[in-house]
Amino acid sequence: MDPKKSGAIVSQTAMHNTCQSLNSTAMNTYFKRSPFDWLFAALILVGALFTLLRYGAYMDYYEVGILVCAAPALVAMAWFWRPVRVLVLAVAALSLLSIWMYQGAAGGELARANTAFMLKYFLASQTAIMWMSVLFFLSTLFYWLGLLVKSQATAFANIASKMAWVAVMAALVGMMVRWYESYLIGADIGHIPVSNLYEVFVLFCWLTTLFYLYFEEIYSTKTLGAFVMLVVSAAVGFLLWYTFVREASDIQPLVPALKSWWMKVHVPANFIGYGTFALSAMVALAYLLKKRFPNAYVMSTLPTLEVMDDLMYKAIAVGFAFFTIATVLGAFWAAEAWGGYWSWDPKETWALIVWLNYAAWLHMRLVKGLRGVVSAWWALVGLLVTTFAFLGVNMFLSGLHSYGTL
Repeated sequence: MDPKKSGAIVSQTAMHNTCQSLNSTAMNTYFKRSPFDWLFAALILVGALFTLLRYGAYMDYYEVGILVCAAPALVAMAWFWRPVRVLVLAVAALSLLSIWMYQGAAGGELARANTAFMLKYFLASQTAIMWMSVLFFLSTLFYWLGLLVKSQATAFANIASKMAWVAVMAALVGMMVRWYESYLIGADIGHIPVSNLYEVFVLFCWLTTLFYLYFEEIYSTKTLGAFVMLVVSAAVGFLLWYTFVREASDIQPLVPALKSWWMKVHVPANFIGYGTFALSAMVALAYLLKKRFPNAYVMSTLPTLEVMDDLMYKAIAVGFAFFTIATVLGAFWAAEAWGGYWSWDPKETWALIVWLNYAAWLHMRLVKGLRGVVSAWWALVGLLVTTFAFLGVNMFLSGLHSYGTL
């Protein structure tokens, strides 16, 4: 046999065996779990089964399907990213405590939020969201202190990261409790809290932060938090203005078009897109500043340009996938609500513009190898396009999607 061919066969065999070994190791690592992992899985599955048995009669088959799929997906996510276990358990415990305290009053009175100490100052939905707001502001401040104060950089960054986690927890508790509070107002009013600008801004804040915290762990760097949390703090600032000036925090009945199960999947998928697009834009800003001022101390503490470029790509790829799903689901919802899949409503048109913008960005990167400054500027400008689609349409245009006007 030809020695070259023999060597090639041996090399291919060795590579095949190595791949099999790596796959086997990965599978063993994934399924070799601690008792706490299996306990968490059992709690989630028991909770889902209890919910199905207790409230299944009030759920349509779409909602049952979401519940059945969500439980194992949550377990898989928590096994893949372990901090999620603590987050889920904390949110569940505090939300159930809040519900129990509401039920402590006769008939589960909503007014108990003004008399029960824990509800009034910590666990009522608006209170929890106010805590979220404060913690996001403080997290942003400590991320910047970590970036600017060299002697205490690690300590400040760790504090900032922990505050961001607690803020995400507070946001989720606020949303879970608000969901329950909507049913206390009336069974016909109760709905998942993703129906207006107040609720989706909360959704945007915690989703964006959670994705950033994941990337923070994957890339082993906390310095980008100073930039990413700026967009979260800006959203919080708008949320507070919207709350106190426009008194928009009150739970309102749904308009007829929103009384659909499609809302429960379309809106979260949409805002995963918005959140990751915003994250990529803030990383792009850090990229451009580091490129322009490479010798400045603050810039030198940031990850390498290659790392930030890769993070931009991954954030946009995730966002584009979910935004595509949301757009398709939105078309089905439109057909159900208005009798047509597409009507060139301003919101639909700008959603298409956002989709085309990031589709072009990904095409240029994957096919043409676009990298560097042009790619970063494109991602940063994309935030302006996305912001107008998210907020500007509500401010300056009108149409079928006029649910969250300012």
